[in-house]
Amino acid sequence: MSEAPAPSVTAAALAIGDELLSGRTRDKNIGHLAELLTAAGIDLKEVRIVPDDQARIIEALNALRSRYDYVFTSGGIGPTHDDITADAVAAAFGVPCSHDAGAIDLLGAHYAERGMEFTDARRRMARMPVGATHIDNPVSRAPGFIIGNVHVMAGVPSVFQAMLDNVLPALKSGAKVYSDKVDCPYGEGDIGDPLTAVAKAHPDVNIGSYPRFSGTTFSTEIVIRGRDQAAIAAAKADVETMLADVGARLGPR
Repeated sequence: MSEAPAPSVTAAALAIGDELLSGRTRDKNIGHLAELLTAAGIDLKEVRIVPDDQARIIEALNALRSRYDYVFTSGGIGPTHDDITADAVAAAFGVPCSHDAGAIDLLGAHYAERGMEFTDARRRMARMPVGATHIDNPVSRAPGFIIGNVHVMAGVPSVFQAMLDNVLPALKSGAKVYSDKVDCPYGEGDIGDPLTAVAKAHPDVNIGSYPRFSGTTFSTEIVIRGRDQAAIAAAKADVETMLADVGARLGPR
């Protein structure tokens, strides 16, 4: 008897910060998160970007955490007045936000080692919802935190990535996603209808088409993704047959 497939595990990302919406900062965390979650068999289903506005953060967080197994936030846990993520997350969960004793000790020791004053601004980085647990930060020591199914991490890419590395081993994972690709010498306009027919014939896989332009001609990369390698192989074979038929009709490119 074959083993039942691993259940689907889902996630969402919530990027927080006015600078992301104004264009002053380009997000580098979502792509990294998507890549690592996919490798772990976790489906990133939705991404939202919201400003440094408590009501907007709460609204988005409550929607996402009720819909998906995991939510990962980035941004807004630094030392300045507009770093309000901890307050917003606490409000979403209906708990107080206060200085965490363990985080105070950790940061106090860190700044003492560096001969720096542990200012009120730096103490802000020790604030988190009551009942939250730490996410270790080996880069700058200020911890992220976990409450419920929500993982709250820094927006600085190097810190976000280090925190995520510490989070991933504790997550439940789903079935691994596999992929294969076919290089197509024709543009999407030439293959759109027959490729749609192939996709409908293979509902157990996802078939994506990605146009390319060399400067003179269009071509397409066709990517087939799924959790069943046999289903991927069958879909790939039909894609290749379809392209042979298109080639017979249009001629070589």
